[in-house]
Amino acid sequence: MNVSKLLEKRRVQWSELERLCDAMEIRGRTEKTGFKHHQGAEGIARFSTLYRAACADLALADAYQLPPGTVTYLHRLVARAHNQLYRADKFESQLWSTVLFETAPQQIFSDPCVRVATIVFFGLFALSMFLGLNDGVFPGFADRIVGTETLSQMEEGFAKPIEGSLDHYVSMSGHYIQHNTGIGLRCFAYGILLIPCLVTLAFNAIALGTMFGYMARPDAVGGDNFFEFVTAHGPFELTAIALAAAAGLRIGVGLFHTDGLARTESIRVNALKAVPVMASSALLFTLAAITEGFISPSPLPYLVKAIWSVLSSGLISFYFVVLGFPREVLASSPAALAGDQPDGT
Repeated sequence: MNVSKLLEKRRVQWSELERLCDAMEIRGRTEKTGFKHHQGAEGIARFSTLYRAACADLALADAYQLPPGTVTYLHRLVARAHNQLYRADKFESQLWSTVLFETAPQQIFSDPCVRVATIVFFGLFALSMFLGLNDGVFPGFADRIVGTETLSQMEEGFAKPIEGSLDHYVSMSGHYIQHNTGIGLRCFAYGILLIPCLVTLAFNAIALGTMFGYMARPDAVGGDNFFEFVTAHGPFELTAIALAAAAGLRIGVGLFHTDGLARTESIRVNALKAVPVMASSALLFTLAAITEGFISPSPLPYLVKAIWSVLSSGLISFYFVVLGFPREVLASSPAALAGDQPDGT
């Protein structure tokens, strides 16, 4: 293959892309609007096609060491096209509202990785909590999973009730914030390898569930103080861990299931899908940290902390389930379809 001759034939497309860049740069100086406002759907598609072709031509020119002038020209052309294609638009509150309250929750709700991570984490958490609470079902379960020393340290740490001084519990909250956030980050990092992510997620679900179950035993020392401490921030923190694992799994799926795309392109596409999931996880970790630092260790009545927990759970359910439920399913429901039928009378 004569690469130089091939690239020479592509100069027509380069010229077309350059003319489009010139036109958009002129408009950009006179109109404070972004790329999408200059072009219709066909224009955007054509510009994107030319841009990708120029990127491929630049890669060939670099690989086959074509004349420096050609390589420099392509570098500049690709850079100009990139700036136009990805130029930031002005802030649009309506657009961002649509993304935050429609696009993101619906994408998260429909993502199989989110469902898998949620079922694995909360399923094992609930099962382990049951086994940790009922020692007669599986004798010694808590000791084997968490360790006798760790359980003793938990009882010792929560033996002291909240008496108005926050120093004791604020120091403990810092430890738990770092510990549980670290769990989420590890799950996300291991996600690209799939199995290590699921193993990490399952292990921590079992360990946390066992701790909750053990501290719920009537004879556990400091059990009441433990639940007074974890009730307020639990919904935020546990959900954040599951979502972090789901975001990692989504990227891992892109590595192993390319769906006909090049592997790097598949990872890029799935990474974009993981963004709202990881952003939601980060937001929940932040809310959990604020709650764990200021509400959980405070001398507020337990009723206040329980109400906060219920409100938190309700908000999480509303965002991810109610807002996330596919609109097309609602539109095709029998009630909606019945409303579209003509009156038979």
